[in-house]
Amino acid sequence: MSIRNAVIPVAGLGTRLLPATKSQPKEMLPVGKRPIVQYIVEELNLCGIERILFVTGRGKTSIEDHFDDDPDLIRNLRETGKEDLLEELQYERIGINYLYTRQRRQRGLGDAVLCAESFAGTEPFVVALGDSIIGRHRPSDIVRRLIDAFETHDAACAIAVEEVPREQVSMYGVVKPESDTDVFVISDLVEKPAPAEAPSNWAIAGRYVFAPGLFDAIKQTGFDHRGEIQLTDAIRRMLSDGRRIVGVRLPPTEKRYDIGNFESYFETFVEFALTDPVYGEKLRQHVRELLGENS
Repeated sequence: MSIRNAVIPVAGLGTRLLPATKSQPKEMLPVGKRPIVQYIVEELNLCGIERILFVTGRGKTSIEDHFDDDPDLIRNLRETGKEDLLEELQYERIGINYLYTRQRRQRGLGDAVLCAESFAGTEPFVVALGDSIIGRHRPSDIVRRLIDAFETHDAACAIAVEEVPREQVSMYGVVKPESDTDVFVISDLVEKPAPAEAPSNWAIAGRYVFAPGLFDAIKQTGFDHRGEIQLTDAIRRMLSDGRRIVGVRLPPTEKRYDIGNFESYFETFVEFALTDPVYGEKLRQHVRELLGENS
């Protein structure tokens, strides 16, 4: 089976990053030299994805603009002797077909993924969250590993997970592994549990592969106390229906950058900038000088 479709939910308001996100989608905030969502698209391309559906919302048209061809810009670069910058637009030609739909109301991640039902049809598909980068400067192949686990275990869902400190589990969906292996069967999962109630400290890392049966599970999942349909709750319903759910661990060397607030955004930007192969060394020297002045 070859999985060719992916869904990137990008409809969230990004309120924890105001005022930067007042008129700019958080997924388009730069990390190093690229916007966040470009890293995700390049990762999916590496894993053989052919079509991507962005589930967008109000004020997200800059995402569409970013992945459109821009012949006027290309012509301007050539006419002004800046052909060297054309290399920075290579992502426009990676051969993925982009489609867009809108989540009309903010009703949670589960509802956003449900907007992709007609896009996915009867085929399995990938979901990659639009505010999580995996790997630094080199795209991760975690989606390929998820697809392999999904197919090998005849699963209804495969989920990437990462180990987090116990005190941080209340920020994530958390899974209960049945074994201490890199690929394992999940026996339970909980959305944002209190540390004392968490089944483990393995958190969902923003990458999934689903069978199309997910859509029925979402429709059968109720709204939570915030009026949202949680994707984790829909997966739990699949589990209760006897469907096999598997997890794939991210190794310690393959870090996830979850850009949901200013602290994580600043840390991610600084890490990518300081390790940039072109500008990193000069920037590191500048930072050393600043720190020396302030010590």
